[in-house]
Amino acid sequence: MTTRPVGVFDSGIGGLSVLQALRSELPHQSFVYLADSGHAPYGERDATHVITRSRLITQHLRAAHDIQALVVACNTATAAAIHLLREEHPDLPIVGLEPALKPAALASRTHRVGVLATRGTLQSAKFQTLHQSLADQADFVLRACDGLADAIEHQDLSRIQALAREHVAALGGCGAASGQIDTVVLGCTHYPLILPTLRALLGPEVALVESGAPVARQTRRMLPQAAQTGQPQPLWYTTGDAGELQAAVQRWLQAQVRVEALKI
Repeated sequence: MTTRPVGVFDSGIGGLSVLQALRSELPHQSFVYLADSGHAPYGERDATHVITRSRLITQHLRAAHDIQALVVACNTATAAAIHLLREEHPDLPIVGLEPALKPAALASRTHRVGVLATRGTLQSAKFQTLHQSLADQADFVLRACDGLADAIEHQDLSRIQALAREHVAALGGCGAASGQIDTVVLGCTHYPLILPTLRALLGPEVALVESGAPVARQTRRMLPQAAQTGQPQPLWYTTGDAGELQAAVQRWLQAQVRVEALKI
């Protein structure tokens, strides 16, 4: 058994939704959360930027915290960089995110599935390969939600409402009737943080599918042996404004935490 922490990083606060699932699955495990808010949003930046930041953060978490595993709690970073991180750190278990297209296709009764994601995720080769492999299982309606992750990152409630309304409307008809979208994939870790807003816009008949719980289960499987006692609080770091991450944790996770700002 090891008490070494698990590292979790995202371009900002979106990974809080994944960390919440991780802590539910592994209540006695210690975590280090790093929000790369000073270099966000990843989803609207080029792949070179995302790869560079993902490499630097992985190196930092290993050197500063001796992490035993890494969770890339960002769809865009997973799509752009996880294959390189695994090549460069073969001794480190690394868990990434994948938009839940397959479970959504299996769950859909109308065989029409909406996908809300960042432009970076939808344009990635990893996503396109996944999409093509499932093309015969459902009709996927893809929507690049420009601006939405950034609005959530900055907790701009009026902008969140306006952008969520715009992007949901762009999917087309949603509901349980034939020809309608009855299942929507949340393909960015920021989006589960506004679940009530999305639920109100989509209606009660539409299923929402996200990746936090599957990632948490996979992380548990990859750890040598999960800790069995204690409830350690995560360590919190950001490359942006510490007050913003503190406010985000308080808003979305109802917790008071101390955040340290980093320059990496």
